Amino acid sequence: MKFNIAQIYFFFFILGMSSCHQTATITRPDVSDIDIQIKVARFDQEFSALDTSAILKKNNYWQQQYGIFYTDFMTEMLEVGHPKDSLQLASILKKVLVKKDFIDLSQAVATTFPNLERQEKELTQAFKYITYYYPEYVLPRFISFVGGFSFQTISGEDYLGIGLDMFLGADSEFYPALVQSIPRYISRRFTPENIAPRVVETVLRQELFPQHNGDVNMLQHMIYNGKVLYAMDVILEDVADSLKIGYTAQQMAWIERYQEDVWAWFIQENLLYSTDYMGIQKYFSEAPFTRELGGNNESAPKLGSYIGWMIVRKFMERNPELDLKQLLAKEDAQDILEGSKFRGK
Repeated sequence: MKFNIAQIYFFFFILGMSSCHQTATITRPDVSDIDIQIKVARFDQEFSALDTSAILKKNNYWQQQYGIFYTDFMTEMLEVGHPKDSLQLASILKKVLVKKDFIDLSQAVATTFPNLERQEKELTQAFKYITYYYPEYVLPRFISFVGGFSFQTISGEDYLGIGLDMFLGADSEFYPALVQSIPRYISRRFTPENIAPRVVETVLRQELFPQHNGDVNMLQHMIYNGKVLYAMDVILEDVADSLKIGYTAQQMAWIERYQEDVWAWFIQENLLYSTDYMGIQKYFSEAPFTRELGGNNESAPKLGSYIGWMIVRKFMERNPELDLKQLLAKEDAQDILEGSKFRGK
């Protein structure tokens, strides 16, 4: 079985929208004639309404209706068993469905997301751009679910799953109890506004533009992540930079103030061509701040990704004849750095 799961909350999350929006130099093609309409199948609603007396009947129906997604949901997300083993699965589900935690969580999702019209509109526009640049890409089936805080987004063989229980909002009563597995600096960014950006990022990283195995030094990691963020610039209209990369307003203000100093730090510490994976990973991983820089833990995290983003933006400003697909196909990170003329700003 081919199965590709992306636990996106280890990449880019945010507290909320900030006033800092993308550079004005981003240009987009006209996609108004591309005829697609994204609709999200509300499996979460179907599952929460499941009557314990109808489990076996629904189990057979959902195997036919949802195919691979349903199998993955039961085995990988809920981890309650394989749908083919219907009696065992029914026995476990009867216990799950009557638990207060499950009932409360399902009600919270229903209250927060009575419909997904806003998200479907945002996804429709975003996937028009994806279809424009990658017409060979087969749109997946979009399915929402409640997975017990297992995954935000799941890229399966023929579907894209959206775990609505991980987009309930920064003040959700459920997230403080998860701090042992999901720190608050991450879960406070589980907001409805994140759905479209996180879906787009999943498709970019998992389907259209996975990272090259030959990327071993810091500069290569910087340019890869910078390309992903630049692609989000193009694909996502009217989305704040903070939402794309996962910065709070304070972190955004910090990096804008100290961007040149961060670049100088990278040069001073000879980091650009370092191949010490563990040593450089801290400049790309989700974290509350960067320990080496800034006092009082006020610095922004993921500084390698941010600086890589700025390099790619500069490169595209100087090479307006290139489109997004040509940029992503350009593999030489050194060439992009030199072509950008980036010097910290």
